[in-house]
Amino acid sequence: MSSNHVLNAQPREVSGTGASRRQRRDSHVPAVVYGAGKDNETVTLDHDQVMHSLEKEAFHSVIIDLKTGTGSQQVILREVQMHPHRPLVLHMDFQRIKATEKLHMKIPLHFDGADVAPGVKVEGGILAHAMTELDITCLPKDLPEYIAVDVSELGMNESVHLSDIKLPEGVELTGTAYHEGEDPAVATIAPPKVAEEEVASEEGEGGELAEGAEGGEQSPAGEADEQKSE
Repeated sequence: MSSNHVLNAQPREVSGTGASRRQRRDSHVPAVVYGAGKDNETVTLDHDQVMHSLEKEAFHSVIIDLKTGTGSQQVILREVQMHPHRPLVLHMDFQRIKATEKLHMKIPLHFDGADVAPGVKVEGGILAHAMTELDITCLPKDLPEYIAVDVSELGMNESVHLSDIKLPEGVELTGTAYHEGEDPAVATIAPPKVAEEEVASEEGEGGELAEGAEGGEQSPAGEADEQKSE
């Protein structure tokens, strides 16, 4: 359960909306730590350190060493509230972990081999991601930073499915990650959108020509036949 991600925190003596605003003006982020059978703890974090950490993908899904004046505790990030228009972190939630309790996490997918896949390298397709993360459960010691998905063998219009992914040891998909009996696609190599639009345009033009030939003006002979019948 070791972690290379460290955050320094200070106890938050005063809580409430006004206090939180003052802390943000001082470049601090109010946060709460909960779980593991202990009381909730309110702390503040350095905003610059938080922003730098949030830029790292792994920070969102790995164990973090949260260091305070009373020691260190291992936590996972549960929620980040951002300002709607500014690069400003408003609040963070952290959950303490226990070695014997399974975690429920969303782990990012890393797609390996897209540049050498025949559907991309030879046929000019594009790898389209139907999923970018998986909902998993595992013990803290088994928590991966990401899950690798090999797409190096895919051809055009071929897909890698959920059942094709090899999960790390000790990691399981949650019951809500998929419906029983289904095997959804995780990624597919598809033709470029421009090529698809060109094909659709050509098919449409062909259809218009065919309709014109079938429903065009009648020949003089046809008109004469109609006049005779009248």
